[in-house]
Amino acid sequence: MRVLCVCAALHGKQQSGDAWFEKQLQPGLMAMATAKPSPEPVAELRLQQAQTFKEEGNRFYKEGRFRDAVSRYHWALLQVKTLDPSVPSPLQEFGAERPTMLAEQEQIFHAIQRDCYNNLAACLLQMQPVNYERVKEYSLKVLQRQPENAKALYRAGVAFYHLRDFDRAQHYLLAAINKQPKDANVKRYLQLTESQLSSYHQKEKKLYMGMFG
Repeated sequence: MRVLCVCAALHGKQQSGDAWFEKQLQPGLMAMATAKPSPEPVAELRLQQAQTFKEEGNRFYKEGRFRDAVSRYHWALLQVKTLDPSVPSPLQEFGAERPTMLAEQEQIFHAIQRDCYNNLAACLLQMQPVNYERVKEYSLKVLQRQPENAKALYRAGVAFYHLRDFDRAQHYLLAAINKQPKDANVKRYLQLTESQLSSYHQKEKKLYMGMFG
């Protein structure tokens, strides 16, 4: 019967393509909205899929296949996106409820998000040309949840250094070196940052001396 109805619609009054598809899809969307599967298994399935993609990304990263790793980390984040209460769900327009999570699932959810953003920043630092804006964005997302994350502190500092925001670069690199006092890369970027700040302050001092000297 449904096939006959669709065929009749096609041979009836001409409708725009978007309007026709919206009309045909609406019953399905309403059915998805009114269906009431047990929420925890839905969340568990998405977390398992996200974990699988994250592990694939880790493997690609170790193999030096950074673009493939980036795609897997994005896939993992897409799997858990519908679980994130800060992200609006398109199905909420039809009355759908966001899958709920148990406390243990929430911890896994946040860990997957944190690890994927941290690993995305690591990948981008290996890809030329480096997108330092994205490195900054992903690192700050990690630090929102885990302010003491040493790797994210370092990567945020590197990103701000290359974006020439030396004050903020120094802030994050000082925090990173407190966590990793023997890390050569952190030391090097902190020295570079402090050198840039020193040069800037010297130029500023000469400028003021010229104005008021």
